[in-house]
Amino acid sequence: MTAPHTNGPAIDPESRASSMITLRKVGPYLWPKEMPWVKYRVVFALAALVVAKLVAVAGPFAYKAAVDALGGGAPSPAWALGLGAVGLTVAYGVARAGNVGFQQLRDVIFARVGQRALRMIAIETFRHIHALSMRFHITRRTGGLSRIIERGVKGVDFLLRFLLFSIGPLILELLLTGIILATVFDISYLAVLIVTIALYVWFTFKVTEWRVKIRRQMNDQDTDANQKAVDSLLNFETVKYFNAEEREAQRYDRAMAGYEEAAIKTNYSLGFLNFGQSLIITTGLVIVMIMAALGVERGDLTVGDFVMVNAFMIQITMPLNFLGTVYREIRQALVDMGELFTLLEQPADVHDAADAQELKVSRGKVEFRAIDFSYESTRAILHGVDFTLEAGQSVALVGPSGSGKSTIGRLLFRFYDPQKGQILIDGQDVAKVTQSSLHDAIGVVPQDTVLFNDTIFYNIAYGRPNATRAEVEAAAKSAKIHDFIESLPEGYETIVGERGLKLSGGEKQRVGIARTLLKDPPILLLDEATSALDTETEREIQGQLRALGQGRSVIMIAHRLSTVVDADLVMVLEKGVVVERGRHDDLVAAGGRYAAMWARQMSEQERALQ
Repeated sequence: MTAPHTNGPAIDPESRASSMITLRKVGPYLWPKEMPWVKYRVVFALAALVVAKLVAVAGPFAYKAAVDALGGGAPSPAWALGLGAVGLTVAYGVARAGNVGFQQLRDVIFARVGQRALRMIAIETFRHIHALSMRFHITRRTGGLSRIIERGVKGVDFLLRFLLFSIGPLILELLLTGIILATVFDISYLAVLIVTIALYVWFTFKVTEWRVKIRRQMNDQDTDANQKAVDSLLNFETVKYFNAEEREAQRYDRAMAGYEEAAIKTNYSLGFLNFGQSLIITTGLVIVMIMAALGVERGDLTVGDFVMVNAFMIQITMPLNFLGTVYREIRQALVDMGELFTLLEQPADVHDAADAQELKVSRGKVEFRAIDFSYESTRAILHGVDFTLEAGQSVALVGPSGSGKSTIGRLLFRFYDPQKGQILIDGQDVAKVTQSSLHDAIGVVPQDTVLFNDTIFYNIAYGRPNATRAEVEAAAKSAKIHDFIESLPEGYETIVGERGLKLSGGEKQRVGIARTLLKDPPILLLDEATSALDTETEREIQGQLRALGQGRSVIMIAHRLSTVVDADLVMVLEKGVVVERGRHDDLVAAGGRYAAMWARQMSEQERALQ
């Protein structure tokens, strides 16, 4: 979407084009080629709409005939003969009820179409966000992202209900009323109606465009405030640790202050819009009523005609009064939908090749061939990384923070693609296989296992959703957490809290191990899986990790060297370059960088024990 201008209320061409593009994107959800029943419902809903408006414009004729019958000053039309004043009054009531009835029938018929469209857009957005690459997600603002989705889907809902069933019916009713005024009364009545509507629409659109810019600012402030609130609540413990509750409150209040100012401007501008609309409509109504009153005085019109003109004007001015609100909301809905569709157009950095095949893992051999990678062009992360992990063996990646260890794991999982080089699994380039099959083949135990705010059973079964309860419990036993789970009052149905905060670090890590055991992948990635744990818990979990690695190809990213002494290959990285490689004993004996790291950690452990 284009940035809002502040020098005038006119709709710029780019904004118009963007709105039309957004409307065209909604079209396929309302008229899907593969679902004929949706098309039938749309057609039937539109038919009910037309009938409702025909009945609506017929009502004032019955009203006129009833008034004339009561006054006795004019002959009844042929269709009204024999009905009498009471019968005509009933006919007027039936017309009004029929108008409402057909409108409700229209809504009932269209309800499933509208809700299906909302559901399809929401699930498409949800899937697209999960398909976006790691680069997008590490820079996203969760609160702001959820706000964009929420407002976008609500915008589609509003557009479907009001663009189709408020603006469309209003235009149809205006056309029918205009024809009636020109043929039954005089062309001058139609001229007044056209001028009134033209002035009303011009004024409404001008002021509303100005207000849309204010609403954009209000949305930005709302998004910013929501993001700060979500960010603060997610970091609740950090806020407490640094006694920063008041600082966070002030940060949130500053964002809300901006929202307050924009909201006040919105309310002020709304008052101006409502008064201007009322003045234009009332002026047009009074002019038409004066014309009709003069006609009655001259004898050209009956009192019933005067009443009918009044009924028609009131009938069309009521929805016109609503037009300003509807137009404003439609413009805002288009802005919100534009943000949503912009999100849907966000390209994924990593995508399956057109001819991508399923990865077939027969042994689990992993090869990194001369890998160069950088997150940003100005900062290289890996330079010529080259190693082979034989099937069923383990390789350990060690080195200082920022040396590129975790990046190797992300490249293997294909969160990113390297700028140079190849990554092969059993001779298959991971860039040429489907991401789904690649992810199925790799199990990851991260440094900090994050759990869903659901039951322990759900979190373990996440590794294989179709697993039986016996299989879930077997995985928990292997991870040495079954007895702990059974000791809980609700057992496997215990809710773990947001991000698993109700469990300790060691308990969460065991749940993560159980989840990966249940997945049973041929390749295992341990990304500093115990570095966040205390020494005693680490020793306990190391046993489960060794058992987890049996018969699998394992890549260990480690900070504590005591966890990698049994690895078949240890690689030392510094600034993205492999500076040493070999077995633990050989590297210690060589007296190089690894030996220095080992000596330093052993010394630190000895001091800790004293």
